[in-house]
Amino acid sequence: MRCPFCHNDDTQVLDTRVSDEGDTIRRRRRCSKCDKRFTTYERVELVLPAIVKKNGSRVDYSHDKLASSIKLALRKRPVSSDSVDESIGRIEEKLLSLGEKEIPSERVGELVMRELKRLDKVAYIRFASVYRSFADIESFESALKELK
Repeated sequence: MRCPFCHNDDTQVLDTRVSDEGDTIRRRRRCSKCDKRFTTYERVELVLPAIVKKNGSRVDYSHDKLASSIKLALRKRPVSSDSVDESIGRIEEKLLSLGEKEIPSERVGELVMRELKRLDKVAYIRFASVYRSFADIESFESALKELK
């Protein structure tokens, strides 16, 4: 680890601690050249797959975009933030477990719809109406029958 003060490559680890959550390691270090101390943190960096859109273009996965889409569907609905966060976590875990470098946007949309169906039926219909591009009343009726 390079010293942030003098940029020396030779530093010594004085203390190592695991965070309470167990997902981060904190290391206290000392530079052998300037003798200054500093702290570094290590955490796992998970790489989620790229999203392949319907037109064939590829974009990086965005946690914020997923969260905003779900929150938009749930707007003014009685669903807790914790439930939303848990749903987003399940979607991301599923994406990671697939082990793919790329995934079609349709697959992500289906995962979102599955989670919304569990959270709130109205939010599910809202999302489905945009995602599946409902063009008429019959499309809404078939989605409602699917819920029943």
